[in-house]
Amino acid sequence: MGLFVWLEHTRFAIWLHESESVFAFPMVLLLHTIGMGLLVGLATVVNLRLLGCIPRVRLAPMLKLFPLMWLGFWINAVTGVLLLIADATNKLANPVFYIKLVFVALGVLSIIAIRSHVFRDPSLDNAPISSNGKALAAASLVLWATAITAGRLMAYLGPRHAAWMIEILGRHS
Repeated sequence: MGLFVWLEHTRFAIWLHESESVFAFPMVLLLHTIGMGLLVGLATVVNLRLLGCIPRVRLAPMLKLFPLMWLGFWINAVTGVLLLIADATNKLANPVFYIKLVFVALGVLSIIAIRSHVFRDPSLDNAPISSNGKALAAASLVLWATAITAGRLMAYLGPRHAAWMIEILGRHS
């Protein structure tokens, strides 16, 4: 944990976390949200199409969305590291953080699988989507929803909030 404490106390991390500048934490968080919108939003469109929700849209042109998804991923990777630097000791002590990372990794793998298995089919727009393609799309939706939920829950669950949670649970038991 010494490295993380040091990292969290660098001038950059302190500026990022404590500055009132819109170009510090708010901008990083905004870019993280934009990256997530690109990555998960476009993946959701592709997944819904694979599941038959928007059948009139051709699949082949959707192949052009994958580079934009990767752009969203890399925006999130960079801004995610910055957000981690700003609060390393708390995030790295939070089990929900690791759950989020696992589901992000699985979500990325689902996008890779969809790209390589579904979009490789030469009869993409001329045949029904295979059951495997539909299963990948459904799994992808669940994986991304879980990753986003875990990301949001990090603010409410974990080491900082353990006493608060114990107090709340104690009142309701």
